[in-house]
Amino acid sequence: MWADEAALDATQRRLDEWESAVADRARRAQSLAARVAALTGTAHSPDRTVTVTVDSAGLLVDLRLDDRVRQHPAAHTARLIVATTRAAHADLLRRVTTTTRETVGADDPTGQAVVDSYRRRLGHERSQPDADR
Repeated sequence: MWADEAALDATQRRLDEWESAVADRARRAQSLAARVAALTGTAHSPDRTVTVTVDSAGLLVDLRLDDRVRQHPAAHTARLIVATTRAAHADLLRRVTTTTRETVGADDPTGQAVVDSYRRRLGHERSQPDADR
């Protein structure tokens, strides 16, 4: 009977290890969700007349226009706002990628899914596989 007990003990240890690993992944995923939810992305136009901040969903939460924008046609300012918003999205994606790596690791499938989701939503499809990893 000793062999059966040893096998039972080994099985119980494996189950305990598996349960611990699942709980650890869940804790890291919750931590990642909380950290990502607090992120923003910010960018400035090259001439620094436009500053854009987006929230963790990529939505515009702050737009600052320097008085110098009055010296340019509205169409020029509109193009600057759009380009600067794209740059703020890129900043947010960088921050999400860094936070994900720090929280769950670069090779974690959940982390990869989070970064890929942001990349798609923010319109930053990969130009090359693993270009920014």
